[in-house]
Amino acid sequence: MKRYEIGLFIGSLRRDSINRRLATALKRLAPPELGFTEIAIGDLPLYNQDHEIVGGLPAGVQRMKEALEPVQGVLFVTPEYNRSVPGVLKNALDWASRPKGANSVAGKAGAVCGAAPGAIGTAAGQQHLRTVLAALDVHTMGQPEFYLQFTPDLISMDGQVHNEGTQAFLRQFMQAYAGWVRRLCG
Repeated sequence: MKRYEIGLFIGSLRRDSINRRLATALKRLAPPELGFTEIAIGDLPLYNQDHEIVGGLPAGVQRMKEALEPVQGVLFVTPEYNRSVPGVLKNALDWASRPKGANSVAGKAGAVCGAAPGAIGTAAGQQHLRTVLAALDVHTMGQPEFYLQFTPDLISMDGQVHNEGTQAFLRQFMQAYAGWVRRLCG
């Protein structure tokens, strides 16, 4: 069985983030052909093109871009802030796509998901993220869509899913994503 490495972006910096719990659960429920590398985004400076022109890429940006180079896919597990993409995630994508001609996410097999306490989950933020990913040439899986309303004991800190229906849905999502990666990456 061929193995594929997936760059995992978690759009929240909070240590106890519900989306970090979700990401842990997704890794646990993923088919064995998918391996995961978390792409750290918390130490990136705010995007400023002057870095490209004057002093080169900051160390954190270079580390992130190097981590992205060998992966075949990118999975975004993110909250929604004010009906949009968290600033830290957008900043990471701005850096990942630079400098011009060195887009570290272009052509990769992507998927977007997230959880929030509200009834529509992260639907609005995901739509904005999909628009950004399209501009960056990330081939984002369209179906199944994934909008999870998070309740306090749905997923434990170690990624255990306590609801059988939710567990089945998460497993199905990861199987669909594995199929998407296989289709795009051979």
